[in-house]
Amino acid sequence: MIKRDDIQNILNGQGLKVWGVVSESKPKSLDRFKKWVSDGLYGALGYLADERAIKREDLKNYYPDIKSTLVIAFDYSHIARSAKKFYESSESNGLKIANYVVGFKGRDYHYEVRDKLQAIGEELQKLDPNLEFKFSLDTQPILERDFAYQSGLGWYGKNSMLINRHIGSYFIIGSLLLNKEVEAPNDKFETDHCGQCTRCADACPTDAIDLEKRTIVADKCISTFTIEHFKDIQAPEGFDKARGEFFGCDICQDVCPWNKRLERKLESDSEAFKESGRQFIDFFLTRPVDEIINDLEAMSNREYRRQFKGTPLERTGRVGMLKNLRYYLD
Repeated sequence: MIKRDDIQNILNGQGLKVWGVVSESKPKSLDRFKKWVSDGLYGALGYLADERAIKREDLKNYYPDIKSTLVIAFDYSHIARSAKKFYESSESNGLKIANYVVGFKGRDYHYEVRDKLQAIGEELQKLDPNLEFKFSLDTQPILERDFAYQSGLGWYGKNSMLINRHIGSYFIIGSLLLNKEVEAPNDKFETDHCGQCTRCADACPTDAIDLEKRTIVADKCISTFTIEHFKDIQAPEGFDKARGEFFGCDICQDVCPWNKRLERKLESDSEAFKESGRQFIDFFLTRPVDEIINDLEAMSNREYRRQFKGTPLERTGRVGMLKNLRYYLD
């Protein structure tokens, strides 16, 4: 069995600190997920409700040889703290972009996290040549937050995000599904620390958070509207009360006391957001909105893809981005 200290040393080499291990292959929140699907709350996220929903019922449906899952938090909270300083500065034009866009050196996090998972897996194989692995992100048919919860990484916040007491909620979950058992860290199973707080739901301008079920009504969510809809469509009611979000949304995370606590506790690097997000800042976050729209209208779809290739903004495309920005012309 690979020991926890060896795992931690490997993760340290990748700048990662928060991780857990789970041996269970079935998600604990499956009934909750099925209810969310049956209620139609997935909206435009149809890929969560198709035949892949059945595969999510057991990790063995994806990797039959699984014995344990190494779940890792890829933290980008430093970017969230740095971004706030930028948005409060005179450089900002008032538009806001989701922090994860900048959180992984400006790359699409799928590429960045996948590369690190591959490197971690290969280092583990040096310790045990008989170990085999498959990596998992949100692109695989897996309820990744469930297994992160089971491994002790955090608890489900009322906005459905997983919250960790040490790094808040600004992290991406990545996992390695292993054919061998590995030693888990000492952390205990995390309990709910949201208490009576409802700041996330109170702050959401489109009322997308169902507090009772701790789920998101996808078609009301600003992130769904600005990322998943690639063509012109009516914005969710309340979008006009947003703070300038034009790709993704962090409102419910920004107001979370567990993220605020980190903001107060840790000194923010005011340059981190600028260094990693220069491409997005120069094009979207400092110029007048009408100028940005004019440039996008004059640009071909191919040119847009070329300019933002390998970044999260490639997904929505030029037409989808124009749809988002036109709401801020007035």
